[in-house]
Amino acid sequence: MPVNVNEKEKVFLLNTPKTTYAIGVVDDGFLAHIYYGKRLNTSDIRYLLKEEDPPYIPEKNKREENAFLDQLPMEYPETGMGDYRESAFCVRNMEGFRASELKYDRYEILKGKPGLEGLPATWGSDEECTTLNIFCVDTLLDLEVCLRYTVFEQLDAVTRSVIVKNNGHQSVYLEKVFSACLDMEDRDFEMIGLFGSWARERHLQRRPLGYGRQNISSFKGESSHQEHPFAALVTSDTTQEAGEVYAMNFVYSGNFMAQAEKSQFDSVRLTMGIHPEGFTWKLDPGKYFTAPEVVMVYSSEGLGKMTRTFHDLYRDHLIRSPYLHRERPILINNWEATYFDFDEKKLIDIAREASQLGIEMLVMDDGWFGHRSSDDSSLGDWQVNEEKLKGGLHHLVEEVKKTGMKFGIWFEPEMISPDSDLFKKHPDWAIQIPGRHITQSRAQYVLDLSRQEVVDAVYKMMENVLKSADISYVKWDMNRQLTTMGSVCLPPDRQGELFHRYMLGVYQMQERLVREFPDLLLENCSGGGARFDPGMLYYSPQIWCSDDTDAIERLKIQEGTALVYPLSCMGAHVSVCPNHTVGRNTPFETRGNVAMAGTFGYELDITKLSEEEKEMVRHQTASYHRYHKLIAEGDYYRLCSFSETGEEDCWMTVSKDKCWALVSYVCVLAKPNAKSRFLRLKGLEPDRKYEVRGKIYTGNILMNAGIKIESRQGDFRSEQIEINEPDGEPVCDG
Repeated sequence: MPVNVNEKEKVFLLNTPKTTYAIGVVDDGFLAHIYYGKRLNTSDIRYLLKEEDPPYIPEKNKREENAFLDQLPMEYPETGMGDYRESAFCVRNMEGFRASELKYDRYEILKGKPGLEGLPATWGSDEECTTLNIFCVDTLLDLEVCLRYTVFEQLDAVTRSVIVKNNGHQSVYLEKVFSACLDMEDRDFEMIGLFGSWARERHLQRRPLGYGRQNISSFKGESSHQEHPFAALVTSDTTQEAGEVYAMNFVYSGNFMAQAEKSQFDSVRLTMGIHPEGFTWKLDPGKYFTAPEVVMVYSSEGLGKMTRTFHDLYRDHLIRSPYLHRERPILINNWEATYFDFDEKKLIDIAREASQLGIEMLVMDDGWFGHRSSDDSSLGDWQVNEEKLKGGLHHLVEEVKKTGMKFGIWFEPEMISPDSDLFKKHPDWAIQIPGRHITQSRAQYVLDLSRQEVVDAVYKMMENVLKSADISYVKWDMNRQLTTMGSVCLPPDRQGELFHRYMLGVYQMQERLVREFPDLLLENCSGGGARFDPGMLYYSPQIWCSDDTDAIERLKIQEGTALVYPLSCMGAHVSVCPNHTVGRNTPFETRGNVAMAGTFGYELDITKLSEEEKEMVRHQTASYHRYHKLIAEGDYYRLCSFSETGEEDCWMTVSKDKCWALVSYVCVLAKPNAKSRFLRLKGLEPDRKYEVRGKIYTGNILMNAGIKIESRQGDFRSEQIEINEPDGEPVCDG
């Protein structure tokens, strides 16, 4: 059974195919974490709580309540009653007191997985999921807290969320509502996170877990370039194939905190949820607050197994787009080709040339609306500039379609320029603190999407544009972080709700967009990769991975991203050299091979390519069509890491039926007097025969002895190596 309740022992077991998560009720009502790890075959595990050890449970020793709470492995720890580790829940009543005491009340088990109102979340049918709701109550505050757990029948993942209801007669203020907490004894853990900055997002960092609190967080109003809503605790011996991994990923796109804390007693607490900085939510009588979802994955088979679990979960139970299993159109974006300097003739010229080389969609980026000829005006004025685009948008789209191409368009719906008609008409629509200067970034302000009239007005402008022409794709951008947080429409005691209400407004707009235009391919973007998170994947099947399109910089960015997210999500393009971000020159072949580990497209002026480069484009577009299904839906394996070696990078994807695979190898730094080497493959069937470079090998040989990688001169060279059954063209199910 996915959820097993031992009523006598007061133990709850959540079972996935290979893992068990266990919770117990301590005699006086505290909810305690018992176990998370390899699957158990019994519920007789209450002894793991060590209830007979000092300081004993409070019921038996009232003198040591404080010490007890500071050691108990709490399932959902609170502020103010004696647990001095990081809490998951903090509430302030109208008298100003901060304390709560949640005691177990009841449980219910549901088939399937209920949604979370207004929030993105994983989903699944009654046959695929089972949900356990555990209800705890604070009788003094008259609060009810529902801890929600969903188990996936075929995947080693458990999701968690929290719903708080005020059953009392007075309002309370929620100051912290984390979505998940995991208490364990330390096992020489190390902490893995994803860090970076603009143009170098999601670089892997692994460090020993010391005493005290170590967090990964953002209170920038977005998940951010700098830190990422993912954290994993791993045993020190963990590799791609071996070792224990406890991972959490937050299905949310705004402020977050993931924190690991090693206590004085060598216990470890991992928490995740909305960042408490700047957060307060006034919860009136009879009202609910729903916290976003956390996905938990445990692996006893190293990081690789964790990665493939996340990939399968997000492909099968998070992304909803009809493009999920479709071959995405190969697009060309005009941004790095023209920036703001374009007209309809230039765009049509790009479309005509691109269509002859196998490219299938033209995307018109920033600069088509208002009077925008640079980045300092017109955001919010979502009407076509017909002085720039003669004949209007419909005419342009029809001309592009004549070349055989589809058409896509760029928006930045969350922003407003000081130099815009919208701001002149509605200056109060910008997020601001009365009397203070509104901080600008990229010469723009942020719209107050906590206000329904703002959401409705901006969405209506987008809707009018999308209905005016045959538009197949939208790139939704967000190019700045949030500051001077204030809303003229929220009362003083609700200003702390603005960050979260803003995200709810973004989610509402995107939900309306995908429902009204169900065949639209939506790609999210935030100054590149500042909002690459599971929350966005619920609305768009792909996200622009980074504004840095340099193939070598992309190796670390895409490795960190692929640690958690399917390759089909990662927006990746071939651009010109010298690269516009770092000025590096890399072979055209390598740029294509690296971009093919994502959605694949082009970010350049194709009319200026040489004939040799155009021929390479033809070859790359053909390769994309051949390998798309394998890359998008196959199992991902990391063979070697540029992040670790500084010299080479290699990954492979293997079809689910293991009949077909593709290895992508990049030599970053060539060495003098270097010899050829053998690269061991992964994920194949040991006894199956495979053809590699015209020769036949068993999977056993390829995985234990490897394939030969020749030593050749030249930095940044790359190759793709196909592995398939020797009977001819591969026919497989992903």
